[in-house]
Amino acid sequence: MKHAKELGLLRDHLAKHHLKVTKQREVILDAFLRNEHVTAEQLYRMLGRHKPHIGLATIYRTLNLLCESGIAQERHFGSQTHYDNVVNKRHHDHMICTQCGAIIEFENCDIEHLQDQVAARHGFTITTHKLELYGLCRQCKR
Repeated sequence: MKHAKELGLLRDHLAKHHLKVTKQREVILDAFLRNEHVTAEQLYRMLGRHKPHIGLATIYRTLNLLCESGIAQERHFGSQTHYDNVVNKRHHDHMICTQCGAIIEFENCDIEHLQDQVAARHGFTITTHKLELYGLCRQCKR
């Protein structure tokens, strides 16, 4: 598996909680890492073509383990939960197309700076945040 760092994080987490490293968990981890902002259902459909023995419940449980181990983070975009790979990623925000569901990651130092200014003005310390912008992507505007 080419994702040695993530596999190591998962194995450490499983060992700490006396859980087994299974082939199914490794397959789900690999599929997750090859896709951006994936839902459990999307993973299920992708894996179902080649690994029909992996059930949706196993995918949900494994995604929860990935979140607990610091590999993934749940993102709630509209009514769906997506999972974002957060290993080796800097902070980023998202634009979500309300028509096709496309998710576009972006970084903007000016926005980050403005948030810090607003927080300071109010005597507020930001510990974490998420910025989600909803609208139409370039394709759907046409």
